[in-house]
Formats: sequence, structure tokens, C-alpha cells
Amino acid sequence: MTAFTRILAAAGLAAGLSTAAAAQEKTLTISTWLPPSHSINVDMFEGLIDMMEEATDGQVTAEIKSGLAPPPAQMDLVMDGAADISIIFHGYQPGRFIATKLIELPGYEGNAEAASVAYWRVHEAMLSELDEHRGVKLIGLSTHGPGQIHATEPVESLADLDGLKTRLGGGVSGDVGAAVGLIGINVPAPKVYETLESGAADAVAMNVGERLGFKLTEVAEHLYVMPGGFYRGSFAVLMSQQAFDSLTEEQQAALEENVFGEPFSRLMGAAWDASDEAAYAATREAEGNTVTEASAADQEAFAKIAADVRAKVLAEIADAGIDAQAAYDMVVEEMAK
Repeated sequence: MTAFTRILAAAGLAAGLSTAAAAQEKTLTISTWLPPSHSINVDMFEGLIDMMEEATDGQVTAEIKSGLAPPPAQMDLVMDGAADISIIFHGYQPGRFIATKLIELPGYEGNAEAASVAYWRVHEAMLSELDEHRGVKLIGLSTHGPGQIHATEPVESLADLDGLKTRLGGGVSGDVGAAVGLIGINVPAPKVYETLESGAADAVAMNVGERLGFKLTEVAEHLYVMPGGFYRGSFAVLMSQQAFDSLTEEQQAALEENVFGEPFSRLMGAAWDASDEAAYAATREAEGNTVTEASAADQEAFAKIAADVRAKVLAEIADAGIDAQAAYDMVVEEMAK
């Protein structure tokens, strides 16, 4: 072999190795329907990207894109392959999800991180039997912190909620809203600010962190807090099965072991908690904003309402074929850990 042919051979080998390395690198597309500064983008999706890069030595990463589809269409977007990853709020698609309402029930004791970890564990143990996320790969489950009432006028008692035109997100928030007399208005979360600003709604039921995420301190100055919350909200992060299958076996194994499932669910829950803490602080500092905690009498009255809602939802889950009481008990036990 001449010196020239050795050079050509070396160049060819280097090109081949470069091509193989490039073939192993993957940039996924994450679809978001939230404002750029929202915790889901800044903390959860960016956190997911960091976790994937760390687990795969930088071979798998992702970029976040906005405006690909409205919130209720995100699961179909992933199923169609128009995005590789997205987050859905189960309540936006009534009738499509049943078991996911379990984590939304009022009365759980514990923060969003504990609830999100418990949610993933009970899903793996029991809820997955329903295969409600069929057609996509489920990579994380989470619930935000306790949902409260954000109103344009002061709310001093549970009785003040009766007849209040309130944006409800669906799921258990709708069940609770009907039970306390709220007049439900159904609009996607990104439309909440303009809905309140225009006077089309008097209030919104959301976790406290959304006072920052959707600038509610500007249009819903009055926060009415029920200890433990009126409800929680169920979210899932989904991945295209085709996109997952396109990864190497080593990449798949690294993501399954170190990122997907409980690790990412825990990260999401912790991000929800951090956003709630920041929003409480911002609310107390914001001019004209108030925070009113439900009285002992109203807490006792709501506990009875919550028990009725819990019985209704557990009956729905039982009708779907799940041992609903055992699933509920498992959530409580896992959160207690």
C-alpha cells in the first residue's frame, strides 16, 4: 500500500466513523402550548432535555417548539409523528381518560412531588391495565399542586363561590366546581388571561403557580385557598413510539433506566412545587392582591363535598375495571412515604 492509498484509507475510515457517530445522535422535537416562561417549558422540558443528554452522553437531545397544535390536540400530534414529545392535560379530553382522575381528587395530603411519584407508581401497578395512552409511549405522569380559586373580586367564604363564572379545566375540577356552585366556563389555559380581563369569567380554578405562569396577579387579584386544594390536575408527557424506536438499543436502555418514568415524574412534581412557592411570594408582594384561607367551618363543609366527589370518581374508575379503592389507598400510602 502506498502512502497515498494509506491516506485515502484513513480518510475513508474517519468518514465512516463520523457518519456512524452522526447516525447515533438524535434531536427530538418537543411540542409546547404554554408561554415560553412557563414552568413546564423552563423547568420540566428543559429538565427533561438535560436528563436525556446526561443519560446518553449527549447523543439524545431535543428542541422545544411552540404553536404546533392547540392543547387538546397534543396527543394526536405525537401519534401522527408531527412532534416527538408533548405534554397533555387529561381534563381537556373528557371521556378519553378515566383512571387519570384518581390523582386529581381533593383531600390528598402532600406536595406535588410526592403526588407525582405516587401517581407513577400506582399507574405502573394498577392503572396501566386500561392502556389509556395507547398509541404513544408514556414517559412521565404528574399533578400540579393543590388547585385554588383565583378571582377578580374578593372571595371570603365557600358560599361566595356559588354562581361565580369560573374557568374550569375539566376532570375533577369540573366535578368539584359543580358541587360548590361554580358556573363552569371551558377555555384552554393559554386563554385564561384574556378571558378574565374581558370579564367573560369572574374566576379561574388553577394551581397557585399559574399566578406567575399566566400572569393572574394582574387579572385575578384575589386568591381563595382551601388547605389541601379543591382538586389537583393530571398531566402526562408522551413520546412518539416511532421516535423511541428510532433510537439505538443503548440509548433506549439509558433513557428507560435513568430518565423515563419515576425520575422524570419526580422532576415535574418538584417543578410544580417550586412554582407554587414562588407564586405565593409574588402574590403577597403584588399590589392589590389578597390571599384568603378558608375558615375552619368552610373547611369542614368542603370535606363533606370532597368525600362525595371522591365516591363519584372512584365509582367511575371501578366501572372501568380497576379496583378503585385499592388504587386510592395506594396513592395515599405512597404519598405518606
